[in-house]
Amino acid sequence: MTALSHIGASGEANMVDVGDKAETVRSATAEGFVRMLPETLALIREGNARKGDVIGTARLAGIMAAKKTSDLIPLCHPLMLSKVSVEITEDEALPGLRISATAKLTGKTGVEMEALTAVSVACLTVYDMAKAADKAMEIGGIRLIEKTGGKSGTYLAED
Repeated sequence: MTALSHIGASGEANMVDVGDKAETVRSATAEGFVRMLPETLALIREGNARKGDVIGTARLAGIMAAKKTSDLIPLCHPLMLSKVSVEITEDEALPGLRISATAKLTGKTGVEMEALTAVSVACLTVYDMAKAADKAMEIGGIRLIEKTGGKSGTYLAED
C-alpha cells in the first residue's frame, strides 16, 4: 500500500500538485442504492410523490453535484468535466432504486470523487423527495466500481 497522497510528512492535509502529470482521458463510475418500502417505490414509479418527479430530479441533482465536487470536498481539484451521466433504475428485489453515475474528462487528475458525489447526492435527493411517505428509507452501497486513465490505470471493483 502506498502513502496517502494528501497527507504531508508532518501529518498535515495538502492538495496534491498535479501540474507535472500528463493529461489523459479519465473516467469513473460509482454506484449506490436507496432501499424503501414497496409502496414508496410504487409511488415514485407512478409519479405520485408530493414533491414531483423523483427520478428526474435526482438525476439532475447528481449531475449538478458532480460539477460542484471541489466546492464540497476540501482537497479536490476543480475539474472541467466533459461528461456526467446518472442512471436510476428500479429494483423490485431491493426494493428501491439503484443509482449509478459516470464522470469523464481529459485531464491531469481522476474523477472518482465526482462520480461518488453524483451518486451520493442523487440518493439523498430521492430520500428528500420521498421522505414524507417513507422516513425509514436506507441509503447504502455507495462505492467506486470502475476507474480508467491516469498513471495507476484501470480499477475494477470486485463483486
